[in-house]
Amino acid sequence: MTSAVKESKRDRIFLFCNYVYVFLAFLIVFYPLVYMVSASISDPKLVSSGEMWLLPKGITFEGYERVFQDASIWTGYGNTILYTVVGTAVNLFVTLPAAYALSRKDFVFRNFFMAMFMVTMFFSGGLVPTYLLVKELGMVNTMWAIILPSAATIYNIIVSRTFFQSSIPNELQEASQIDGCTNTGLFIKIILPLSMPIVAVMALFYGVGNWNSYFSALIYLNDADKYPLQLVLRQILVLQQMAAQGGGMMDAASASALNNKAEIAALVKYAVIIVASAPVIAIYPFLQRYFVQGVMIGSVKG
Repeated sequence: MTSAVKESKRDRIFLFCNYVYVFLAFLIVFYPLVYMVSASISDPKLVSSGEMWLLPKGITFEGYERVFQDASIWTGYGNTILYTVVGTAVNLFVTLPAAYALSRKDFVFRNFFMAMFMVTMFFSGGLVPTYLLVKELGMVNTMWAIILPSAATIYNIIVSRTFFQSSIPNELQEASQIDGCTNTGLFIKIILPLSMPIVAVMALFYGVGNWNSYFSALIYLNDADKYPLQLVLRQILVLQQMAAQGGGMMDAASASALNNKAEIAALVKYAVIIVASAPVIAIYPFLQRYFVQGVMIGSVKG
C-alpha cells in the first residue's frame, strides 16, 4: 500500500539538506573520537609528523603502560567511583523530592521557593565565601566538600519538576490520599516507579558531572590519596609536559632526548583522555533510551 502523501520538490530538497547536515555533524563528532583512540596507540613520531591522521600507525601501547604503571591511577579510580556513586545518590536524594514538592499544586509556597531557587542560577556567593563556609563546617580535605556544595542543580530541579507536572496526573495523588497513603509513601511507592525515565536522566547528568569533576577536589582536597581520577590524570599530564619542556642550552644528544620526551608526553596525553572517558562512554548506551525519553518529556512544558 503506497502512501497517499506525495513529497513535493521542496520536501525532497529539505530532506536532502537534513541528511547532509546530519552526515556532517556525524563526521565532526566521529573524527575526533577515532583520532584520539588512534593517536593513543600510534607511534608518537607519526602522530606529530601528521602521517597518522585517522587509523593507527606503528601501534604501541607505551602510553597506556606509562599511565597504568602509576599506582595513583588505581587510587584515583577508586576515589572517583566512590565520589560518583555517593555524590549521585545525594544528588538524586535532594533533587527528586524537591522537584516533586514544587510540582504539587497544593504546595502553597511553591512559587516563592521556585523564585528563590531561580535567583541562585544567576547570582552566587563566589569561590572565597564558599571555601570559608566549607572550612567552617569542617569539610575541607573530605569527600563531603566535593559532594555537598553541589548536591543539587537548579536546572535539573526545573527539568524534574516539569516531568512530574506533565507526566504524573493529579488524580493519582487524590486516589492515594483517599486510600490513606501518606505523601512519603506516595512518592516512594508510586511516583518514583512511574518516573524511571527522569531518574535515569538525572542519574546520568549528575553521574557524568561527578565523574569529570576536578575543580572542587583541586580546591578542597590536600591529601593525594583522596584525589579523584581527573585530578590524578591532570598531575600526570602536567608532569609529563614539564619533563618534556625542561632543559635550556643543550647538545644534539640532549635535544634528541628532550624531543623523545615531548613525543611520549603527547602519547600519554591521548591515553589519559581515553582512560578518563571510556567508563562514561561504555555506560551511556545502556541509559540512552531513558535519557532521550526523559529529556523530551521534561521539556514539553515550562
